[in-house]
Amino acid sequence: MRLAFPGLLTLCLLMGCTNGAVTFPTSKAAQDRVAADTHVAIIRITPENIATIANPRGGPEPTNLRSAKPGEYKIGPGDVLSIYVFDHPELAVPSSDPGAGFVVKADGSLAYPFLTTISAEGKTAEELRAEMTTALTKFFPDPQVDIRVLAFNSQRIVVTGEVNKPSTLTLDTNPKTLLDAINASGGISANADTHAVNVRRGGKVYTVDLTAFMNGEMAQNNPTLAAGDIVAVPRLKVKEAYVLGEIHAATVDLSKDTITLTQAITRQGGLTQNRADARGVFVFRANGDKMTVYQLDVTSPVGLLLGTQFELEVRDVVYVTTAPLQRWNDTISRIMPSVGAYTTAQHLSN
Repeated sequence: MRLAFPGLLTLCLLMGCTNGAVTFPTSKAAQDRVAADTHVAIIRITPENIATIANPRGGPEPTNLRSAKPGEYKIGPGDVLSIYVFDHPELAVPSSDPGAGFVVKADGSLAYPFLTTISAEGKTAEELRAEMTTALTKFFPDPQVDIRVLAFNSQRIVVTGEVNKPSTLTLDTNPKTLLDAINASGGISANADTHAVNVRRGGKVYTVDLTAFMNGEMAQNNPTLAAGDIVAVPRLKVKEAYVLGEIHAATVDLSKDTITLTQAITRQGGLTQNRADARGVFVFRANGDKMTVYQLDVTSPVGLLLGTQFELEVRDVVYVTTAPLQRWNDTISRIMPSVGAYTTAQHLSN
């Protein structure tokens, strides 16, 4: 609200505050007075400066979330193991189910004949095989042990938020990337914001611009996930700019696509014919307690071309001023009824 008065003052100065002719751009003295009194910077959009102001947000940023290092699967609680000792079928799981195996208990231990219990949690299949081979040599000469993971249940990631099927996914020997996890959860919903996907790892939340990866801009923005990661796809927030003045007033949706100044103007049918001043297309942009006002002259195609490079930001206000002649006509139109009433009164009095 603090910017309301400075904004009106700025607009008044830019428009000339008169029904006569207006000179664009405004004088250096007027610009300096506005800047000194209201913390407002006035910038005319030109071919010389368009490159520096066209895309103030910059490009997509790489995520700080590092890909999990590839490695052998670590056995954990809930995993089901196939343990086979050659020439000793009596050590196999006593079940007719070919998919049955030895289940790792909640405390990470594994019950096995002759060995009673053995710790399996945190070990790879090869590490556990070597340990069991050594332990079984007390009972069998030169035991040949084969261990495989039948069911991967211990290492999980959670995918929630704006996905079609929020899921808890298990990790196996194949690395799973962020996009893999989202696709395995039914893909993103219509309201998803893939510019700011959150991944919680080790008590810290990382933001990933997944859109930048899908657009081919940043390969690192599709990191490999690690056990325990929690993926949250946020809902797309309303992001709008506003078009006012001598043009069809409207809000401009910036949630999904980048919109340029020229696009915003043309999508609203262009400037109001015979009313708008093509020299006075302004963009008001607030930054804390300061404001920057950009002026674009679209009296020629050059201005519209410059506008195709100027990207709007959230809460920008595009304002198209009224042409001097039209302001004069509007003033006359407001005065004439009063003049007519006064003339009629004078006539009746006579």
